[in-house]
Amino acid sequence: MSYLAKNYNRKKISFKRGKGAYLFTANGKKYLDFVQGIAVNCLGHSNPRLIKAIKDQSKKLWHVSNAFQIPEGEKLAKKLCKKTFADCVIFQNSGAEATEAAIKIARRYFYSIGKPHKNRILCVKNSFHGRTIAAIFASGSKKMTEGFGPKVSGFDHFSFGDHRSLKKKITKNTAAIMVEPIMGEGGINVIPDFCLRELRKLCNKKKILLILDEVQCGISRSGDFFAFEQSKVKPDIVPIAKGIGGGFPIGAILMNKKVAAGMTPGTHGSTFGGNPLAMAVGNTVMDIISTKQFLNNVKKSSKYFLSNLNKLKEKYPKIIKEIRGRGLLIGIQLYKDQSNFIKKLMDNKLLTIRAADHVVRVLPPLNVKKKEIDQALKIINKVCVELK
Repeated sequence: MSYLAKNYNRKKISFKRGKGAYLFTANGKKYLDFVQGIAVNCLGHSNPRLIKAIKDQSKKLWHVSNAFQIPEGEKLAKKLCKKTFADCVIFQNSGAEATEAAIKIARRYFYSIGKPHKNRILCVKNSFHGRTIAAIFASGSKKMTEGFGPKVSGFDHFSFGDHRSLKKKITKNTAAIMVEPIMGEGGINVIPDFCLRELRKLCNKKKILLILDEVQCGISRSGDFFAFEQSKVKPDIVPIAKGIGGGFPIGAILMNKKVAAGMTPGTHGSTFGGNPLAMAVGNTVMDIISTKQFLNNVKKSSKYFLSNLNKLKEKYPKIIKEIRGRGLLIGIQLYKDQSNFIKKLMDNKLLTIRAADHVVRVLPPLNVKKKEIDQALKIINKVCVELK
């Protein structure tokens, strides 16, 4: 009997340890892990540099209140700002907290300049911004909001790719547009660079803010430090999490100084956000994944993986409908429900996870080796043969 609540449909498998791209069960079975905690373990399992960072910091200081200065957080904030568009950072513990804070920051900005009526956020229908009560209503998904009423107001929605609907939904009360540059849970749908540029122009014209949710697609997952960088746009607010901690819980909101000015003392807080232990890990992750060489390796691995997946699509045109994604945020869209395909992959010792639109989500560590990609391709090919 399990005393855990049934809010997860857990697979009947557990793991004792992990190393790099692999997970091991208690009886020694070895699985190639291309879930990695859903794009969290950017450097794989048991990375020695992250272990050292945690071990060294754990001997000094784990937690101290944000009532005091935290040098490790100052250091990580500086690295993030120097690497990106941002001028300021607020640290949190998760992606959901980061997106909630992004919503607060956008509303607070307009309040601070005497326009409190501008408090509505425009989002893509059936997107994903977290599981908190406001974030599920921001996502605009009936499935996610069912049973959690009353409705949290302040959100409007448009369909992915429907530019006409988007423009019509902007009103005098709109404060910001919030989108994921690559929709993870939504089926690995990539917003084209020209669309991101048009969003920026639209926000400038309407004098509203642009929030780009990079919780899943950010932190080098796309092959650039942020997925939006390829489009050359500069957002106003960017929530991040997942990869920045390499497996340790960290979230953050990056923002420009214009909107940060509204976040005066007492407007937001977090007990654990920015704690010294988390910041020590985040600093080490940044030192590894933000280098040009590391990013080039992600792009190289991505090009190889996507090219070979497209060959499998051509080989099995009745099974694979489309290969989606950018960098190492990859989706294999099937013609029918992906549950059986994912199960067969797992039976062959490859772990993946589902996304919307019949998509199998593939999320290897960012330092994945070519031989590990080849192993995954071999297993995917085998499952396609079994299902022909």
